[in-house]
Amino acid sequence: MLAELSASPAPDQLYERFVATRRERKLRHRDAARELGVSEGAAIASAVGRRDGLAAMRLKGPWPALFEQVPQLGTVLALTRNDSCVHEKTGRYEDMSHEGLVGLALGKAIDLRIFYMRWAHAFAVTEPTPQGVQRSLQIYDAHGDAVHKIFLREDSDLVAWLAFVERNAHDDQTPGGRFESERNSAAVIPDEDIDVNAFQQAWAAMTDTHEFFPLLRKFKLGRTQALRLAPGDFAYRVPVSSARQVLQEAAHEELSIMCFVGNPGMIQIHTGPVKRVEIMGDWLNVLDPGFNLHLREDHIAAAWVVKKPTSDGAVTSLELFDPNGETIAMFFGERKPGIPELQHWRDVAARLPRLDA
Repeated sequence: MLAELSASPAPDQLYERFVATRRERKLRHRDAARELGVSEGAAIASAVGRRDGLAAMRLKGPWPALFEQVPQLGTVLALTRNDSCVHEKTGRYEDMSHEGLVGLALGKAIDLRIFYMRWAHAFAVTEPTPQGVQRSLQIYDAHGDAVHKIFLREDSDLVAWLAFVERNAHDDQTPGGRFESERNSAAVIPDEDIDVNAFQQAWAAMTDTHEFFPLLRKFKLGRTQALRLAPGDFAYRVPVSSARQVLQEAAHEELSIMCFVGNPGMIQIHTGPVKRVEIMGDWLNVLDPGFNLHLREDHIAAAWVVKKPTSDGAVTSLELFDPNGETIAMFFGERKPGIPELQHWRDVAARLPRLDA
């Protein structure tokens, strides 16, 4: 049984400390919660039932039914992040569907892969800012880590938002909530216990990139472990600065790319060119109209070029990992099923120095 956060103060005390820390330190929600030793979800839950200042309303599931109402809100900002990268897209939620607890949003701007089994809490959040009232939908997992957020913009449909919140309000609007503190880490199988030959043959026999995750599950491999054991030239290490080189070259050469950023409950994808690439301290940023990316370069412990066979030829990616082997971000050349990968993208990836050369 996973434990509940044991050191959390009462909701009213947490709320006051959270708001004060945000105000005094000029911190974002995530960072202010961390300063207080609680999850962001727990901090937001402390605002449930409030009528002024930072206020939250708990929303009810089932999650696919809740989330597939979002297109009614019109143009919004979609935000998905992990500890090392933030991915923001402005646009409309379109062509939404789900099968069981796995969903899709396949809009021209907002492209998502949704894993509802990881969702645990949803809140409609309002907060006064110097620019006016900020309204958002915020989704959290069982640990209180943010899965996905949607922020209303000036041209969002406010009437639809108010109706959405009223329609989906949970019966329980008590401040606070239960958030799990212990995390189950996936067991790592030693290399010597893996049938490496069979794994390599299965990798080489892939005909679709979507076969890769089932392949990892079948052989009980971690992702970076799989890359180490990859057959032949299918995966190799490159410098941790490779994302900077790739983004700068893509911007300079007007190359259309795909950028995947996610967490266990959501993957968000940008497809298209990048134009304005800026370095700000430890942050590598893309600051384009409709798409912002904020990547902590100092969190990148390993970078790999990975090639996966498909019926349309090899698909090449640059994949970034943190010190725990968790995926930070992945970059591809723009492509669609049935169309071979762009040679231009392959050339950009090939120019990255191989660390094992």
